[in-house]
Amino acid sequence: MSYPMSSVPLDRAALVAHARDSIARGSRSFAMASKLFDRVTRERAWLLYAWCRTCDDIADGQDHGGTLRGVADGQARLSTIRVLTGAALRGEATGDPAFDGFGVVMRECAIPERYAHDLIEGFALDARDWRPRSEADMLRYCYHVAGAVGCMMAVLMGVDPADRATLNRACDLGLAFQLANIARDISEDEAADRCYLPVEWLVEMDIPPGEHMKPWVRPRLTILARRLADMAAAYEDSARHGTGALPPRAAWAVLAAAGIYGDIAREVARRGDHAWDHRVVTPGRDKLSWVARAALQVRGRARRWPADGVRPAHLWVRPT
Repeated sequence: MSYPMSSVPLDRAALVAHARDSIARGSRSFAMASKLFDRVTRERAWLLYAWCRTCDDIADGQDHGGTLRGVADGQARLSTIRVLTGAALRGEATGDPAFDGFGVVMRECAIPERYAHDLIEGFALDARDWRPRSEADMLRYCYHVAGAVGCMMAVLMGVDPADRATLNRACDLGLAFQLANIARDISEDEAADRCYLPVEWLVEMDIPPGEHMKPWVRPRLTILARRLADMAAAYEDSARHGTGALPPRAAWAVLAAAGIYGDIAREVARRGDHAWDHRVVTPGRDKLSWVARAALQVRGRARRWPADGVRPAHLWVRPT
């Protein structure tokens, strides 16, 4: 597949408008949290989101998410992502506002390009039908598809790219989000012939390959989903220890997003064997509740979550 390259870039306002529409369509949770940023940070977050969303859609053949279906031309799609991203990073017009906007935000915030390449490596894993064998493999995948985005968001919010401690906490929030996704989407992933549960976990539960959604193994699958939820909660708590390094409004947005998305993993655990009967979402009233709670948490965040707080025992070390 190929995309036309255009020599006439859209102006920044048009790119921001496109990105605003993209996040509104693709993620109500992140859209709500983004409103808590100051205007400049909010626009930059939208621009970064639009690129992430578009790359994901190209890789999976989707339109702002939706039902996941397998694709037969994964490598060609991956090549398209690499080509357009490379052009955007060089400041060239691509003809796609998501990629052009991405180039703008990368230059404005001096975000290290390695994180963009790390994210694309996550799509590369999917393109070759990769499956995690161990917990460490699963966390590596979570880093590529979400932890790297957390690092990019931290720099976008003003964190020094050399501040390894804070970037590790930002990475942890991405890991928490992706672990929640894995727990929630086990059934949807299985329908698309994907599985992000480690093979070693399935062996431990005596679940045969490809049988994890069978009714007779549901109680065992529930144990694994709760394990994912516990891991997500640990990384979510770890991420909160990085909010002391952020400006107040940025910390407000991050704390709200952590609570809103964290509720997905908590709800999966609460539903037990029925977690996959209907897609888990965080209701609007609960999102608003987290916005209010996060506002109260901002002032005392450095005291409540000191920067030297303990990170999860199953520590994932962000690549340098």
